[in-house]
Amino acid sequence: MRTEYPERYKIMGLKIAYFRKKAGYTQEVFAEKIGKSVNFLAQVEGTGTTRGVSLETLFKMAEILEVPPSKLLEDD
Repeated sequence: MRTEYPERYKIMGLKIAYFRKKAGYTQEVFAEKIGKSVNFLAQVEGTGTTRGVSLETLFKMAEILEVPPSKLLEDD
């Protein structure tokens, strides 16, 4: 995926991984809960890839992780 913001995608992926682990979900369990494949989630969370998510998926992730969607997008 070509983007002008590869660092922001990387940070988002790391945030998703952080909150997923904090909630106690494996990639397999979390992927099932959001209705995506483990491969998809690994690409989103991986630092070597740039994989975006739809707002629908982002909202679903945030809901399951019980965090505001903005927490997954913050680049602090």
